Amino acid sequence: MTPIQLLIIEDDRKIAEIQRRFVERLEHIELCGIAHTLADARDLVEVMAPDLILLDVHFPDGNGLDLLRELRARDSSSDVILITAAKEVDTLRSALRGGVFDYILKPLVFERLQEAVSRYRDHLAHLSGLNQLAQKEVDALLPRGSAEESANRDQRLPKGIDALTLDKIRAVVTAGGQWSAEEVGAAMGASRTTARRYLEYLVGTAELSAEVTYGSVGRPERRYCLK
Repeated sequence: MTPIQLLIIEDDRKIAEIQRRFVERLEHIELCGIAHTLADARDLVEVMAPDLILLDVHFPDGNGLDLLRELRARDSSSDVILITAAKEVDTLRSALRGGVFDYILKPLVFERLQEAVSRYRDHLAHLSGLNQLAQKEVDALLPRGSAEESANRDQRLPKGIDALTLDKIRAVVTAGGQWSAEEVGAAMGASRTTARRYLEYLVGTAELSAEVTYGSVGRPERRYCLK
């Protein structure tokens, strides 16, 4: 199996070193470089043409999302996993519009990176195995799944829960970290009440876990994350 060429773009040298050690533990992954500035990153992307980039957002010389947009504007073949401490909903929206393969919140956990890279490897294998494109292949590659699968899900879902909204909820929480119902609702353009209903459904199906936290004023709040 040809190794996936991976580039780390991270301004914090200690965090970059942690990522380097994580990457070295992954199978069929070859680290082709580390950039600590966006200027160096542009040079390395041009020279190394990596398959996959681990990209931070905040740099002394600019914003990682700008680099992401540049890559997409010139039709770069490099895919991007955003690894960032930025928890703003607008950052997530910009990343999704830029076509990131995954979005992981810091602090990075090895198992979360391993899962993301494994899914990326499977994605590449599926693409390379295609000779002709049919709708079912397209549906399998896109995150929403096939129309038949969606229909089957709809039949199994309880009243008040629809598959489309459920997929939007999943897309938000799979970015990693803990989310309140209000934050999830803001990210997907729904009310807090609607988001809470779907989040509690996912807790009930064991896709998510929830815990009660207390803010500065002592008000309890349920926060949700992947199991």
